[in-house]
Amino acid sequence: MSDNPKTEWYKKAGEKVVEQLQRRHFEAFYFESKDDAVEKIFSLIPKTDVVSWGGSMTLLAIGVQKKLYEKGFTVIDRDTAKNAEEKLQLTRKALLCDTFLMSANAITEDGQLFNIDGNGNRLGALVYGPKNVIVVAGMNKVVHTLEDAISRARNIAAPMNEQRFNGSTPCAKTGLCADCVSPDCICAQMVATRLSRPAGRIKVILIGDELGL
Repeated sequence: MSDNPKTEWYKKAGEKVVEQLQRRHFEAFYFESKDDAVEKIFSLIPKTDVVSWGGSMTLLAIGVQKKLYEKGFTVIDRDTAKNAEEKLQLTRKALLCDTFLMSANAITEDGQLFNIDGNGNRLGALVYGPKNVIVVAGMNKVVHTLEDAISRARNIAAPMNEQRFNGSTPCAKTGLCADCVSPDCICAQMVATRLSRPAGRIKVILIGDELGL
């Protein structure tokens, strides 16, 4: 019997999800260790690439942004903006970077990505623009079906992110999705990515841990 059943469960499930992602033309990898995952991430980014990222608690948790600076990468970081207009320009510029990093709100067992977004910049980069996209997610993001993925994104990820943003939407106040049409709704865009086109453009790194929201 394993000393840590969750570790074994994540490993077995993660390897199956990787197979399904590969079947859908994603490059996909599973790592038990966050350190091994970070090492793989940087092996996928040419040193000459201009790199940017979407908002992600997962990337912060494993220290990717910090390491990009430490390793001397050229980055587009909207958080360095001095004002709202500069932040908007940096956000737009990131859509044409070489490598874009992000997480996912949910990943299905049959290898589909599901994401929600408010402004759409993160999903814009996922769908088209950067030459390479690297999606990093903990196994807590893996769900059974696409319907489950939508439910997780709207009923767990969105309300929790609204707490983080100190938002004004109904879910920020109640913690529950109200299927709102608030002008500040962070579920404005909802995208299911059922395969990577061109093949291999989107890389998915699964980590055997609970990361992000």
